[in-house]
Amino acid sequence: MAISYKDSGVDVERGYEAVRLMKEHVKSTYTDGVLGDIGSFGGFFRMPSGMKEPVLVAGTDGVGTKLKYAIISGKYDTIGIDAVAMCVNDIVCQGAKPLFFLDYFASGSLDPRKVADVVAGVAEGCRQSGAALIGGETAEMPGFYPGGDFDVAGFAVGAVDRKKIVNGCKIKPGDVLIGIKSSGIHSNGYSLVRKLWGEDIEALSRYDGELGAKPIDVLLTPTKIYVRSILALLEKVKVKGIAHITGGGFIENIPRIFPEGVGCRIDTSSYEVPAVFRIMVKRAGITPQQAYNTFNMGIGMVVCVAKKDVEAAIAQLESTGESCVVIGKTIKGSGVKLK
Repeated sequence: MAISYKDSGVDVERGYEAVRLMKEHVKSTYTDGVLGDIGSFGGFFRMPSGMKEPVLVAGTDGVGTKLKYAIISGKYDTIGIDAVAMCVNDIVCQGAKPLFFLDYFASGSLDPRKVADVVAGVAEGCRQSGAALIGGETAEMPGFYPGGDFDVAGFAVGAVDRKKIVNGCKIKPGDVLIGIKSSGIHSNGYSLVRKLWGEDIEALSRYDGELGAKPIDVLLTPTKIYVRSILALLEKVKVKGIAHITGGGFIENIPRIFPEGVGCRIDTSSYEVPAVFRIMVKRAGITPQQAYNTFNMGIGMVVCVAKKDVEAAIAQLESTGESCVVIGKTIKGSGVKLK
């Protein structure tokens, strides 16, 4: 008896339908640099003009186990924003303007409408960051992803003029760290988050007075995209270094931008830590050091500038809608010291 590809669990017709449903979302992200259309074997993008020595900057990331909350809630239209945010927020830290994005979606059984909802979120993230969605991969892998599980990841490429690369090499003791507030947990620490909040969708959908919201709404709040605000800041102020606060929190990410011999002191009382983090720290019974080494604690980006540029930097960030605060300064030494 003959066994078809469909008999083995892969229905190519569902893949064709998914592509048809996502085309409108994809086209909504196109910029002047896009060459061609969806459906080719590769995406084409012309190099940006106006740079004397353009350098490409690439980043790739996924959404992690935050996907579990999208799956159990049946809400798929924001998780794609997270996939874009995790990549473009990384490359803008080097001063790069995102040019294009590629996404990857894999599941055990392809649901075209689910894929289209995820890609709608990806497209929204691309529009927010100015990147064009020029291609991707939709994989159906029966027997690999159980039930309705799926995975989402992405890859972004940006460009920066070599002389304008932001790399932290000129940071010195006495410089100031400005924290730009996050939209919530973003997309890191969810293996611990799921231990603390659980996966009972009925409980997660009930209003929580301590949190001031339904937990599922807070847990699925998409990662904030900082690209436009950071690029605008770079046009106005001399920025020495930028850190995206992801997995590893303050403790791991901030020192990545420092040259040897430089550390920092963070004043944890300089801003009000959002309720969701305070609740999780209490439930987990972890120390401040552990908390700031796991979560963003309400700060999604950290910008380092000279003391003389602090006022101008804050004014510029606030003019683009960001909420920010001075959270610390650089010192001789290494690592992050909390106070």
